[in-house]
Amino acid sequence: MKSVLVSEDHAIVRFGITTIIKDLLEPVKVVEAADFDETIRHLSEQPFDLLILDINIPGGNNLQMISAVRLRQPNIRILIFSGYDEQIFGINYIQAGADGYLEKHAPEEEIRRAIVTMAENGKYITPGIRTRLMDHGGHHGFGPHGTVNPLHTLSGREKEVMHLLAKGMSVMNISKELNLQVTTVSTYKSRIFEKLNISNIIELAEMVRLYSN
Repeated sequence: MKSVLVSEDHAIVRFGITTIIKDLLEPVKVVEAADFDETIRHLSEQPFDLLILDINIPGGNNLQMISAVRLRQPNIRILIFSGYDEQIFGINYIQAGADGYLEKHAPEEEIRRAIVTMAENGKYITPGIRTRLMDHGGHHGFGPHGTVNPLHTLSGREKEVMHLLAKGMSVMNISKELNLQVTTVSTYKSRIFEKLNISNIIELAEMVRLYSN
């Protein structure tokens, strides 16, 4: 009998994933956790074949989650189940040691395929992440755990603006802080978003948190 740990803070999402797992892998034992501390406790108490992990749970939300899991169960299969865009964040968690990455808004058919694939051979890499892994194969400029650091593409001034944006400052206030025209700051903001391939401040703040020393 396989044993699966579902680590997700939204009860309705846990229920949905657990239902799918029981339908696909029966007989199976499914244990649920609502935050990362509870996840670690379960990992310390019993072995699991598969961990389905939402990275944005209380007590977690960083690449070090993978290391913490591996420290307790080195051979567990880890499927990241995230609301973050795989094209922006998927490769980071794969390179940090996860075995698969799946977006929460993926079709149910893909969610089922990912779970079965992880249970059978332990890896689920989407074509998009596979392509990015190949593209980054020979590049320098790495972030935490050997991941490619996208912040290295920014100029010094762009990094200044980036950090202020990530702190929640408005374009107007940044212009005053750095003694720049509002239009100039707006241009920097657009350039930063384009270089980092992001579309909002939430994604920017997450990227800064992951890659800034």
